[in-house]
Amino acid sequence: MTTIDAGQIVERIAMKHGAGGRSMRALIEDLLVDRASPVALGMDDGAAIPVGDRWLIVSTDAHVIQPIVFPGGDIGRLSICGTVNDLAMMGATEPLGLTCAVILEEGFAVGELRAIRRSMAAACDEAGVAIVSGDTKVMGRGEIDGVVITTTGVAMTDLVVRDSGLRPGDALIVTGTVGDHGMAVMAARHQLDFRRTLVSDVAPVNGLVRAALAAAAGAVSAMKDPTRGGVASALHEMAAKSHVGLVLQESAVPVRDEVRAASELLGMDPLAIANEGKALLGVRPEAVEAVLAALRAHPLGRDAAVIGTCSEEGPGSIVIDTGFGRRFLTEPDGELLPRIC
Repeated sequence: MTTIDAGQIVERIAMKHGAGGRSMRALIEDLLVDRASPVALGMDDGAAIPVGDRWLIVSTDAHVIQPIVFPGGDIGRLSICGTVNDLAMMGATEPLGLTCAVILEEGFAVGELRAIRRSMAAACDEAGVAIVSGDTKVMGRGEIDGVVITTTGVAMTDLVVRDSGLRPGDALIVTGTVGDHGMAVMAARHQLDFRRTLVSDVAPVNGLVRAALAAAAGAVSAMKDPTRGGVASALHEMAAKSHVGLVLQESAVPVRDEVRAASELLGMDPLAIANEGKALLGVRPEAVEAVLAALRAHPLGRDAAVIGTCSEEGPGSIVIDTGFGRRFLTEPDGELLPRIC
């Protein structure tokens, strides 16, 4: 028996252990990471390896989304953007190359595979990167669900940005509307018919992040992309690692009307829903306007907004100011929607 669920003894892996919340972090920290490794100590979106006076950033990600095609993208686009974005979250916005491993189910349609390959190529063009190596395996019918794609990316950077660098007084910026990806995938999977089509935000944000970093040297203190578990999970991880408290202004969080309506109908919180084309930035107070202007000048950052601040009070906790009072934002610990990325 192994302890991996916030002090609970579990013997089997559950879907929530891949959800991006407390249980997944406990699984990684207690079972999958060697705490003695210097790479493990950071637990960021990738590894930072010193090479001379620069840093080599390496990140890898597996993609198991269902359905594999959804409004706004598919598993191919997701596989490229996911890894490019993880590199960008550590300050490495110019990837040197990607590797790609594809596992296919016997009987998978070749036409679908061609479409996925075209989607991957288009996403690579957007991100300014190429797939330089890869591998392919085929498994028996029913042994996997269609296709699984794993991508690994490498990039160089002069300065590593950690997700643990928040300081009291820093502003929290989100680069756009939240909840778009998760709600689009949920609607497609369950064939939910909403008045307005929900579209995923999946996109490579390395160019957007590059603009933010260039706006004010050293002003971005921390970054994280709010994928599984959404903004809520990402901010809890950032706050805990940085030993700060966070205060969010509920009215400042940008949410598309159609996502808000669908979330209310389904009883879900947009802050806990996955995104695949957004970033959370901690920014020093004196540079907020410069960074915000740079983000809003980019096509992917037009809805960027300051949503909160960091505080010395309540390290690791997140408080939401609703305008009528305050409440704690809890970290997701269950599977709102499995196989989201």
